[in-house]
Amino acid sequence: MALSIDAAGAATKSERDVMLKRAIISCAVGQIFEIYDFVIYGFMAAAIAKAFFPAADPVAALLSTFATFAVGFLFRPLGGLVIGSFGDRYGRRQALVLTISMMAIATGAMGLIPTYATIGILAPILLVICRAFQGFSTGGEWGGAAAFLVEYAPTKHRGFISSFQQAGTALGLLLGTLIAGLLTYFLDAESFQSWGWRIPFLLGFVLGPIGHYLRTHVAETPAFKQTVATEAVAKTPLRDAFTTQKGNLLVAFAFSISPCVIYWTFLVYMPTFAQQQLQISPSTTLFSTTFAGIVYLILAPIVGALSDRVGRKPLLYVSFVSAAVLGYPLFWYLVSARSVAALVIVQTAAAIILTLCAGVICAVLSEIFPTRIRYTALSIGYGLSVAIFGGFAALIATALIRYTGDPLAPAYYVIFGGVASLIATLFIVERAGKPLPE
Repeated sequence: MALSIDAAGAATKSERDVMLKRAIISCAVGQIFEIYDFVIYGFMAAAIAKAFFPAADPVAALLSTFATFAVGFLFRPLGGLVIGSFGDRYGRRQALVLTISMMAIATGAMGLIPTYATIGILAPILLVICRAFQGFSTGGEWGGAAAFLVEYAPTKHRGFISSFQQAGTALGLLLGTLIAGLLTYFLDAESFQSWGWRIPFLLGFVLGPIGHYLRTHVAETPAFKQTVATEAVAKTPLRDAFTTQKGNLLVAFAFSISPCVIYWTFLVYMPTFAQQQLQISPSTTLFSTTFAGIVYLILAPIVGALSDRVGRKPLLYVSFVSAAVLGYPLFWYLVSARSVAALVIVQTAAAIILTLCAGVICAVLSEIFPTRIRYTALSIGYGLSVAIFGGFAALIATALIRYTGDPLAPAYYVIFGGVASLIATLFIVERAGKPLPE
């Protein structure tokens, strides 16, 4: 039996279509908000460094800022464990309502924190606390939204339907880069540093209620309802995940490395890299990232639909081999050309490589685990990978350049990610067009 919307009981086709559209919109909005929360911090890194980590060495202050950025990712696995277990026991919808509420409060609060000059050491402490809450909520958001969409999708269209979560990721990136780009373009340096950087965070108080409304008006997934009806709900999903899915957890963890590294290196860290290493203006770097985000947005559903026809693994192989082979040439070209055109080309190429794996990642990871522990296991595998390889991407890239003196050093990080995920893909079972594991 396919555990998806195919088994939605007596619901008519029109009713199922409405249910599916609501599921897509509610999950996409949450993903937009999640990515917006995180990338806006990366784009505001230089301003945050000056506001909360005053130091004689600007690079040291920036490293402190990226370390705080990484704190949010360190709390992602904890959020995945706690909220994932909650979602497997009490339902995906309730868990997702909780995550978006927490994200809204934490993000908005960051825009209200006084600077170091005003309240001293308490300023960075409050910043770290907000980042921790962001990470905790996000840890339960991604896995829940992925499971939610896949469990709603018809079997033959899981890749396409689940790709809209990644389209939400692209929209979150676009929203963050657009707002950051407009602020850096229209505000002078003093105004931006004084108050302008706070505006994107305060928008969290606006976006949060919208997502909360949408999620409280969508039904629970047919797959979870079926699990409840058959009394198969896991009483200890966390323990079950580690005792019955050890191998699959490792595969999910390793598989997720490359998309994390590519996304957070080329699309989030790259604007800071281009400003510091290539002396390209902040607004220009952000608008280049916006263009890359548009490519990502357009390609995600196309890749998802293609995976339903040709399978997930062929697309994954192309993506991971490309990351391993082209990681160094892309950085070399950018540093050698030192131009806006080169930045656009490199970020666009990275977006294409990323989408070939990210466009199917929700389907692939959800298809690995059974319904009764899918939320928990998916959140653990992906969350740990994001925490380590995504959260520390900017910090690692900055440190590599500083301690090696080589601006091309971040390329080796990209190559490592491609190789690790390529190996993991060899152990993934192709499930395109097949029922989800029960």
